[in-house]
Amino acid sequence: MARRLAAITGIQGYVPDYVLTNAELETMVETSDEWIVSRTGIRQRHILKEEGKAASDMGKIMVEGLLKKTNTKPEEIDMLLCATITGDMVFPDTANTISEKVGAVNAFGYDINAACSGFLYALTTAAKFIETGTYKKVVVVGMDVMSSILDYSDRTTCIIFGDGGGAVLLEANEEGNGVVDSILKADGIGRNFLHMKAGGSLKPTTLETVTAKEHFVYQEGRTVFKYAVRGMVDTVKQIMERNNLSNEDVNWVVPHQANIRIIQSVASGLDFPMERVMVNIQNYGNTTAGTLPLCLWDYENQLKKGDNIILTAFGGGFTWGATFLKWAYDPA
Repeated sequence: MARRLAAITGIQGYVPDYVLTNAELETMVETSDEWIVSRTGIRQRHILKEEGKAASDMGKIMVEGLLKKTNTKPEEIDMLLCATITGDMVFPDTANTISEKVGAVNAFGYDINAACSGFLYALTTAAKFIETGTYKKVVVVGMDVMSSILDYSDRTTCIIFGDGGGAVLLEANEEGNGVVDSILKADGIGRNFLHMKAGGSLKPTTLETVTAKEHFVYQEGRTVFKYAVRGMVDTVKQIMERNNLSNEDVNWVVPHQANIRIIQSVASGLDFPMERVMVNIQNYGNTTAGTLPLCLWDYENQLKKGDNIILTAFGGGFTWGATFLKWAYDPA
C-alpha cells in the first residue's frame, strides 16, 4: 500500500496594499537605500495601514482566496493552523478567528508561535493529521503583522520587517507527492538574542515598559546571523542525507527570507546555485512566519508536479529546521 502523504494542493499569498519603500524610510530614520539594499537585499516592504485591521483580516483574505482557487467550501475544512507571533490578541487565538470569518464552521484550530520557523512547524504538524487519516482537508496559514511590534526609530530592525504571508491547503496524496520528511530543532538560549522584552507574564505591560519601548522587536543581529546560517545549512544537509538526495536531485531550496546575506550564505554552505534558491526578500522584507508561503506563492507558476523542494527556516527561540516535500501539481 502506498504511503499517504500530506500534499499542498493549493497556495494563496497576500500582502497589504501600502508599500513602504526605502526612500520613505530615509525620511523616518537615519538610513539610505544603498545601506539597506547592500546589507539586507530589501527594497520595499508592505505594511498593514488600515485602521481596525489585524492579522485575522489578512488571514481571511488568504484563506478565502485559497478556497476559491481550490474549489473548496469553507465547511469542508477540518482544521486550520495559524503560524504567527502577531495575532489579533494574546487570546483568543487567531486561527479560530480566521475560521469564523471565512465560515469554516467545522474546523478546529490553534496558533503556533515559533517566530520565523512558524510555518515550518505548522506545516509539519498539520501533515500528521492528514497522514494518519484523521482529517481530509487542513489549512495552514503563515503570516505576521510585524509593523505592529516595530520601533520605527530603530534602524537595525525597522528596515528589515514587513507584513504579509500565505495559506496552503493540505490533502492526502498516495502518488508520492507531499510532505516527505521534516527535521525540526529548538534551543531556548535564543531567547536572549531575539525577543520582545515586555508584554508576557515575565514582564507584564506597564506604563514603564511602554515608555521604555520594550514592546518592540529586539535583536542581536550578528549572533542571530551566525546561528541562522549554521542551523539552516545543517538541517538541510541532514534531511538530504536522510532521504538520499544530492544537490542535483533538489529542484528548489526555499530559505526563510531574513536577509539576502543569510540566504546567500546558506546557498554557499550547501554548495547550491542561487538560480535554484527562491528569493523575494527584495519585495516584501522579512514577514517572519509568512516568508515561506509567500515564496511558494510567488514561484508557483515555475513549480512542476514531482519537484523536490526543501524548505528551511530559522527564528527566535531559537527555532529552526528543514522540510522535504514533493510538489503535487503542475502550473495552472
